[in-house]
Amino acid sequence: MSLLFSETLRKLRIEKGLSQQELADRVYVNRSTVVRWESGSRLPDASMISRISDVIGVDVSILLSATAQSDDCPNVIMVDDRKLILTGGLPILEEVMPNASVMGFTDAAEAEQYARSNRIALAFLDIELRNTSGLDLCRRLLNINPRTNVVYLTAYSEYALDAWSTGASGFMLKPITPEGVREQLNNLRYPFWTGGEGA
Repeated sequence: MSLLFSETLRKLRIEKGLSQQELADRVYVNRSTVVRWESGSRLPDASMISRISDVIGVDVSILLSATAQSDDCPNVIMVDDRKLILTGGLPILEEVMPNASVMGFTDAAEAEQYARSNRIALAFLDIELRNTSGLDLCRRLLNINPRTNVVYLTAYSEYALDAWSTGASGFMLKPITPEGVREQLNNLRYPFWTGGEGA
């Protein structure tokens, strides 16, 4: 999924006062192609990006930059205040999502700071974190970027009901396993390309 490009294109098209059909007509594609670009499910090639930039009157570098920063290499984070959990979990995330940039955090504030300067596609959050709750961290991450997928990791199944009320995509009981991660990826609210099997 190429979400940054899709959002940039939609914003620039609207600012130019063009409908999806009008943009499609001017770059000689079907309206359905523009819809796919703006939903993030398809990305135009470089020559088409150049044509689009001419039509909407922006420097081509703006669209190319949005393409480069899209979710072709999604940022995935795991937040758990136990280093042992991170040590065991991060390699599994990297195995299942080889195209992702995977980072681990033991401190919720550091994870939140990272999310403010990096677009997070998926966050695996422990629910019981030192000095805060994973439920609260989820709400803060979604406030930064509403399209962040959040999957809770916990050893306590009784948290499930509270977890669903926060807008999370999923809930996993520890220990984390490749099969469990793959199952969660199939249920994300905002799917993205992971580079893994079946991607």
